[in-house]
Formats: sequence, structure tokens, C-alpha cells
Amino acid sequence: MKNEIEKVLAMVQEGQVDAEKGAELIHVLKEKEQSASIEPSETSQKTAGFMDKTLKIRVISTDNDNVNVNLPIKLVKVVLSAGHNIASKIPQSEQYVKDIDIDLILEAIENELDGQIVDVKSANGDTVSVVIE
Repeated sequence: MKNEIEKVLAMVQEGQVDAEKGAELIHVLKEKEQSASIEPSETSQKTAGFMDKTLKIRVISTDNDNVNVNLPIKLVKVVLSAGHNIASKIPQSEQYVKDIDIDLILEAIENELDGQIVDVKSANGDTVSVVIE
């Protein structure tokens, strides 16, 4: 922020803005710095709470081939990024991951998507649900 204030002072000195406008700009810069120093702690607490959640995948099959997977969101985020990059470089798997918008999935995690994500019931009675809790 020090550089920005110096730039404002230089603008005042060069006559590009008057002293009143310069003071107003400096005031805004200081308020922005204060709000930025407060927000990360609140945001990090909120994000930390979300990152402690779990992605739960449940598949209930009529043939009793049931699946229960619980993955911490922290792990999901890391594995999605790394796994997608690795898979896209392997010729055999490239075709399967080329159309996956990994940035959209990561953005959903960053925006703290919560609750039921997928709820599918097939014609033969199998169900799949994906939930973040």
C-alpha cells in the first residue's frame, strides 16, 4: 500500500489531482487495507470450517453392490487438481478427462458448495447420491 500512497502524493505534486482529491484517495487506500486485514481471518475461519467437511458418495445397488466413500474436502481439492493434470497427459485416459471442466469443480469447492450435489435413481432401482456434509 505504501507504493500506492506514494503514487497519489506524486500525482498531487505534479498537479494531476488536487490536494483534496489526493487526501480522499489516500483515505480510501487506508480503509481498503484495514478491511483487507480483517477479512482474511474471517474468511479463513469460514473456509477452514468448510475444508473440514466431507464429500460422501453413496451407491445403493439392487444387487447389493453398495458403495460408501467418505473423502475430506481438502483431499478432494488436491486430488482433483493433480489427478486431472496427470490423467490429461496419459494418452489412454486423455479421452476421458478432456471434457471435464476441472476449474468449474474447483470453483464450486472454493465457493463452498454444500449439501446434495447428485441424486440419481436408475430404472432398475439403483441410487447414487453425492453430498458434502
